[in-house]
Amino acid sequence: MEILRTENLTKTYVTGQEKVEALKDVNISIKKGEFVAVVGPSGSGKSTLLHLLGGLDRPTKGKVFVDGTDIYSMKEEKLAIFRRRQVGFIFQFYNLVPVLTAEENLTLPLMLDGKKVDKAYLKEVVGLLGLNDRTKHFPSQLSGGQQQRTSIGRALIYKPAVVLADEPTGNLDSQSSKEVIDLLRLSVARYQQTLIMITHDISIAEQADRIIRIDDGRVVKDEVIR
Repeated sequence: MEILRTENLTKTYVTGQEKVEALKDVNISIKKGEFVAVVGPSGSGKSTLLHLLGGLDRPTKGKVFVDGTDIYSMKEEKLAIFRRRQVGFIFQFYNLVPVLTAEENLTLPLMLDGKKVDKAYLKEVVGLLGLNDRTKHFPSQLSGGQQQRTSIGRALIYKPAVVLADEPTGNLDSQSSKEVIDLLRLSVARYQQTLIMITHDISIAEQADRIIRIDDGRVVKDEVIR
């Protein structure tokens, strides 16, 4: 079942007299439950693609469909709500709120929406993350790996259609990186999450189900590896 699709997705940036095509007519289709790694050299358009897939920026032309919804047909306020409910984001630098505990950071999307927390699901996610004894700790009291696991929980808490990860292991040591990738693979399997992850590390990319390579704003290779 298809969960995400792009049609001729293009993004052009204008700086002074110069136009830079960051993405050029990208057409991809991703199934529910797939773990997809996006790789490519610096400046190839990987982050631009991720931002457009998640509704963080608007394309110059083209469309993005998430779970059948044309996200850029929405006005900004409606898009923000859709993004919060249907797209989970994991960033390299965690983006946790320092004055909130791990549990409060994890449930922040629900609090912003005025939604009640499903205590049973929260307990399950906290157990999956290995944070049972860390829920009342603040980010400054957590290791880098624990902070990234908290941000992964925040991305999962709304049971989104798609989870987007931008270099989620880029700020971690090798052991913490392995734990984070193992956790992401487990969440994909357990919750039938669809994960799209940017990484510069080919050994991490090879743990995905599929690798999409981008160069100069275009998809140059799309390979299913398992």
